[in-house]
Amino acid sequence: MTSKQYLKGKQQKPTNDFYELTFGDLLDQRAEEYEDKDAILYIEPREMSWSFKEYRDICTKVAGALIKTGVKKGDKVSVWAANVPEWIFALGGTAKMGGVLVTVNTNYRAHELEYLLHQSDTHTLFLTEGLKDNNYLESLYTIAPELKECKPGALVSERLPLLKNVVVISDKKFPGTFTWNEFMRLGDEVSAETVYSYQKMCKPEDAFNMQFTSGTTGFPKGVMLTHSNVINNAWYVGEAQNYTDAERLCIPVPFFHCFGLTMSITTCLVHGAVQIPLPSYHPRSLLKTLEKGRATACQGVPTMWIGMLETPGFDNYDLRYLRTGIMAGSLCPEHTMKQVEEKLAPEITIAYGLTEASPVITMTRITDTFERRITTVGQVMPHIEVQIRDLASGKAVSPGVEGEICSRGYHTMLGYYKMDKETEEAFYDDGFLRTGDIGVMDEEGFIKVTGRYKEMIIRGGENIYPREVEEFLYHHPKVLEAQVIGVPSSRYGEEVAAYIILKQGQSATEDEIKDFCQGKISRHKIPKYVKFVKQYPMTASGKVKKYVLREQAIVDFNLANEL
Repeated sequence: MTSKQYLKGKQQKPTNDFYELTFGDLLDQRAEEYEDKDAILYIEPREMSWSFKEYRDICTKVAGALIKTGVKKGDKVSVWAANVPEWIFALGGTAKMGGVLVTVNTNYRAHELEYLLHQSDTHTLFLTEGLKDNNYLESLYTIAPELKECKPGALVSERLPLLKNVVVISDKKFPGTFTWNEFMRLGDEVSAETVYSYQKMCKPEDAFNMQFTSGTTGFPKGVMLTHSNVINNAWYVGEAQNYTDAERLCIPVPFFHCFGLTMSITTCLVHGAVQIPLPSYHPRSLLKTLEKGRATACQGVPTMWIGMLETPGFDNYDLRYLRTGIMAGSLCPEHTMKQVEEKLAPEITIAYGLTEASPVITMTRITDTFERRITTVGQVMPHIEVQIRDLASGKAVSPGVEGEICSRGYHTMLGYYKMDKETEEAFYDDGFLRTGDIGVMDEEGFIKVTGRYKEMIIRGGENIYPREVEEFLYHHPKVLEAQVIGVPSSRYGEEVAAYIILKQGQSATEDEIKDFCQGKISRHKIPKYVKFVKQYPMTASGKVKKYVLREQAIVDFNLANEL
C-alpha cells in the first residue's frame, strides 16, 4: 500500500478552517502534494536537506522499526536530544504508528530523567551521547545499570521496568543499545502496508505527544496533547503570520518545547513550509543560518533576539528575506520589540499560551498596530474562547478588570498523565482551563498579561518550578530551609534567587551553594542569587510571603536596573 492509496478519500484541506486528521496523515498529504520540495534544511554543522517525500519515507521506516521492536499503539517513546534531524523523524515515526512521543528536556540530569521515564511509562528511548558537559549515556547507565549487560531491545530494569529499547543517535556502539542505523535497518523488515494498518487505527483525538511541565505542586506532570490539539494550533500560528508554502522558518528554539514541536515543526508541516533548525542556539550560528538559509521567519524567546542584536558584526549579515517571526516564552521588553522590528523582522508577532493549551491561546497579528504588538499578547486564536475570571469567585469579569486568564476549546490538553486530581484542579467545571496567569482584556479583546498566579519562574523561555529547586537544596547538609523565587532580569526575563536559612551553628557561602548544584540539577535552575537569612516574612497562617521576598530581592541584589 502506498501513501497515495492510503490517503484516497482522506481530507486534503481543512474543513471549515479546521483540520480533522492525524500527524501521520498530514505527513503523507504533504509528501504527495509537495514531493521533491525541500521540507527540512540544516545549515550547521553541515548542509543537509530532505524533501517532503524523503521526510515521509524516513518516518515510515522509523514507524516500522518501532513496531518491530514491540512498540504498540499508545506506548510512550521518549526523545532526549538537541535539535538533530533524527528528533524530527522520531516524532513523525512515532505519530505514524500510534505511539506517544515524550519530550525530554536537554538539560535534564539523571534524577530528572529517571522521574520522567518512570512517570511517563516510557517503552523506548532515543538519545544522543550528550550535550556539552551533560553525558546522557552516563546518566542512563546510572539509573539502568542492567543496560550494560543486556542485548539491544531486551532491557529488564529494576528502576524502569517498562523501558525495553534504547536507541543512541550515533554511529558508535554502546552496550545494550541500538545505533540509529541498526534501528533503521529493522524498519526495512516491516512493510509500509503494516505501518499503514497501525496508522489507520489512529484518530485525531488520540494523544500523540506528552510534554512535561509543572503546576502549583512543583512536580513535573505529563501533559497529554492530541493530533488535533497540535495540528490546528500550528495551523493558526502560521495563519497569524500570513504563512504560505514559500515560508522558510529558522528554528533556534528546542524541539522539546511546544515552541519547537507545535509552533515550529508542525507549523512548517501543515503549511508546506521549509523548516531550518539549529542543532543548538548560539547567536552567531543563528545569524549565519538566517543568512544562508534565506529564512523568511524565525522563532525565539527574547534572549535569542537580544543575542542576535548584540552580536559583533550584526550589520554585516544579509537578512533581507526575514519578514516575520514570533517572540514568546517570557516577557518581551518593549525596547527589544522595537529593535527587532526595525533591524530583524518587520512583522514580528507575540504569542501567549502554555503547554496545557498546545500552546498558543492568544497572538498578535502582523496587521495589528505596533502599539498593540508591543503592549499586548494579542487576541484570542480561532475556535478558542477566553475569559478573564475573578480569582475568588471564578466568575467572568468585565473588560478592563484584572483576573485569571482562562480558555476553552479544541486546544486544551486531554489531561495530566496518571494525575487525575491535578487534571481536575486545572479546569473549571465548565471546561475552562486555568492558566494561572493574571491579565486584563480590553473592549476589543486584546489581552495584557500583568502577573502570574502560579509561582513558576520563566528564565529565557525555560519553566522553573520553585518547589523542585527548594526540595533539592534541602539535600545540602547545612540547609535548614530554602525559599526560591523569580527576580527580574533584563536579559532572561527572570533569574532564580534563593533565600536560605542554615542549620544552627553552620555557615556557608553563595559559591558553596551554587557549587553544590553544579552537575546535579539543570544549569538554568541553579540560583544566580543566594542570600542567607534568619527568618522569612510569614502570614498569620504560617505561610511564607513570597511576594515580600521578591520585593526585598530588588534591594538585596541591587536589581532596580533590571526592572
